[in-house]
Amino acid sequence: MKRFEGRSIIITGGGSGLGEATAVRLASEGAQLTLVDLNAEGLERTKALIVKDVPDAELEIITANVTQEEDVRGFVERAIARFGKIDGFFNNAGIEGRQNLTENFGLDEFSKVVAVNLNGVFLGMQYVLKHMREQGSGSVVNTASVGGIRGVGNQSGYAASKHGVVGLTRNSAREYGQYGVRINAIAPGAIWTAMVEASLKQVDPVNPKEYGQQFVAVNPMKRFGEPEEVAGLVAFLLSDDSTFINAAVIPIDGGQSAMY
Repeated sequence: MKRFEGRSIIITGGGSGLGEATAVRLASEGAQLTLVDLNAEGLERTKALIVKDVPDAELEIITANVTQEEDVRGFVERAIARFGKIDGFFNNAGIEGRQNLTENFGLDEFSKVVAVNLNGVFLGMQYVLKHMREQGSGSVVNTASVGGIRGVGNQSGYAASKHGVVGLTRNSAREYGQYGVRINAIAPGAIWTAMVEASLKQVDPVNPKEYGQQFVAVNPMKRFGEPEEVAGLVAFLLSDDSTFINAAVIPIDGGQSAMY
């Protein structure tokens, strides 16, 4: 039996990057998926990748904005209406924002990043956790960042929001463990996704990955991580292979955060 057969999983940010890779991984293990993203084209691309390998995958795609409470309530209700329950939630949607010194970052940019990365994570938890508490089980994986456990520089909004995700994860895990609900966070480092590529293009529009090699040169593994490697960790945390892991914030960064 596949680990996620008959299990309903919601993934936000499912139209690209870590969400896309995790959706493909979970579908291969039998999950019933509700994929959420603001980018409808990205969702269709993820769906095509899944159906290519798993033609009979049970799949719902929803275009929604995680910063809007009505949208969040809506995708949670649709997941329950389609699959009858929510067993897992990869609370993953996020943005990086422009790079700048704190004094030049700007309140509008700061607010935009916090709205997606922290408010969006909170709203998702607000509606999913009520359901999981009532059913007496569930696993939530929030996407934090190594920028949520240390400073990264030139990313005030991103670092503040991801530190907030870490605090929210630990606080809520303490509240909901008694109800059979586990809440953990992952802290990815330099993973080669479209978001990271766009960030590096702010510095080197022509050769972003080549420029990025300078960044990962200090990593013990001397390379970028791949989205599929993160998907493996998320799948583990959502599965019954991790039933006594709660309130953990797990770096997946090749060991770089241990050097600071």
